[in-house]
Amino acid sequence: MRLDLVRRVGVVGAETTAGSDGEGALGDHAGIADERPADGAGGRRDGGAHAPVSARERVFIDVDAAHDLIWSEHPPVVLDVRWALGQTDGSAVYVRGHLPGAVYVDLDAELASTPSPEEGRHPLPTAEDLQATARRWGIDDGSTVLVYDDTGGTSAARAWWLLRWAGVADVRIVDGGLRAWVGAGHHLEDGFVRPRPGAVVVRPGGLATVTADEVADYPGVLLDARDHERFTGAVEPVDPRAGHVPGARSAPTRGNLTLDGWLLEPEDLVARFAGLEVRPGVDVAVYCGSGVTAAHQVAVLASIGVEAALYPGSFSQWANDPEREVATGD
Repeated sequence: MRLDLVRRVGVVGAETTAGSDGEGALGDHAGIADERPADGAGGRRDGGAHAPVSARERVFIDVDAAHDLIWSEHPPVVLDVRWALGQTDGSAVYVRGHLPGAVYVDLDAELASTPSPEEGRHPLPTAEDLQATARRWGIDDGSTVLVYDDTGGTSAARAWWLLRWAGVADVRIVDGGLRAWVGAGHHLEDGFVRPRPGAVVVRPGGLATVTADEVADYPGVLLDARDHERFTGAVEPVDPRAGHVPGARSAPTRGNLTLDGWLLEPEDLVARFAGLEVRPGVDVAVYCGSGVTAAHQVAVLASIGVEAALYPGSFSQWANDPEREVATGD
C-alpha cells in the first residue's frame, strides 16, 4: 500500500505530496534537501552590490543564481515545463524529481488553447484562461518566475513568452535546466507541489506577435526555428505539407545551444544572427511548427538585445491553409 506524505518545502505557501518510496528518475539526487545558503543570499552573489543587469540576465538565469533565489527570503514561483514533440506528458518524470517548489505545467493543456487546422497546434490561450492558470501556479503581480525543462529551455520558453506577453515582468529561463541543476550538485524534490493560489492580473500585449497575413508579406527578417530538414521539406513528421513559409530563413533553435543544452555565449549568438542579417533595430519575426521552439528563439534574441515578434500559429497553421504557398529546399 502506498503511503502519501505531505511535507513542507522552502517555498512560501507551497506543499508537496511525496510517495514513500522516494526514488526518482535521477536516483540519489531525488528527495528534498534544505540547501539554503548559509549567508541567506538571494539571487545576487556579489555581496549585495547592485551590479548592472545585462539583457541576458533579464531572460536567463544560471542554476547557482536560481538555487540562491529559491532559498531566499522572497522565493520565486518555479515552473517545470518538461515537454517534447511526441512526448508531451512530463508529469511522470516531474513527480520523480524536480526543482524545489516547482509546479508542473502541462504545455498542451495550460500553455495553449484547443488546436485546430485554422489556428495551429498550439494557439495562444485566452487571457481569461491564462490568468486563471497563472493564479493556480501561485503567481501574483510582482512575482519573480523561473521556468525550466530538460531540453535546453526550448519548451520552458513557451511559458516565458506567454507570461511576458501577459505582462509578467520578471520571468527567467533556467539555463541548462534540470541537467545543469543536478550537475551543479543541487538536490531535487519529488512529489507534486500544491501552490498557494496567486492573484496576478494579466495584461496581454507585452510581446509582439504577427499574423499569417503579416508573415505572408513580412518586410523584415523571417526566421524558421525548426530543424533544417523540416525547413527544406526533406522530412515533415506532423504537418500536412512539407517545406517553409516563402522568404523565411532557416535558423534552427538548437543552434542557440551547446550539445549539453546550455545557451551559447553572447558573442557567439551575436555572430550567429549577424550572419542572418539580424541585429538590433531590424524587424524580426520567428515561427516554428506551432509556436513553442520559436518562443525560445525570441527569448534568445531578447538576450542579445534584439526584439522579435512571434508568429503563434506558425507552420502548423500555415501548412493547413491551401491558399498559402509552401516553399521547399534552401
